[in-house]
Amino acid sequence: MESKNQIPVKKLTATALLMALNIIMSTSVLSVPVPGGHMYLNDVIIVTAAILLEPFYAFLVGGVGAFIGDLLFYPTPMFVSLAVHGLQAVIISLFVHRWLKNRPVPASVIGAVVGWIITFTGYSLGRAFVYSTPAYAIAKLPFQILQTAVGSALALVLCWGRPGIVKLYQRQFGTEKQIKKA
Repeated sequence: MESKNQIPVKKLTATALLMALNIIMSTSVLSVPVPGGHMYLNDVIIVTAAILLEPFYAFLVGGVGAFIGDLLFYPTPMFVSLAVHGLQAVIISLFVHRWLKNRPVPASVIGAVVGWIITFTGYSLGRAFVYSTPAYAIAKLPFQILQTAVGSALALVLCWGRPGIVKLYQRQFGTEKQIKKA
């Protein structure tokens, strides 16, 4: 028999695991070199976490995880990452868990698209501010759009494809009634 305290511990454990994966995916070792830098794959983890977790926990994975990853490996844009990936994760999670909770697959897609727009817009503005040159932000824009699109698409397939991380997560956490595949 589970006590009420076990579910928050499980959620915190899942959050910590996803946050660690986000940090790992923020490293240059696991990135794809592109002109002017690297293309990171942490959007896969951020979008997946936002689909699985409620907004607060999604923010921890997306925003705080990206912040820590940047702090450890490349600190210049760490506050941009905190704001942009945090907002991206919260918005996606709100679509899935609040606004369109009875239709989680369309909610995930809509949330991912809105998160994609937030991410490439936020990083473009953030880079223009942090590096004091809009030219650098414009040069990186195509790669930021590609990075976020690929990460979002992979996360949607991981979450809703077969067997689907959502189903595995629901089975472990007993949330079948909360998130039903529409």
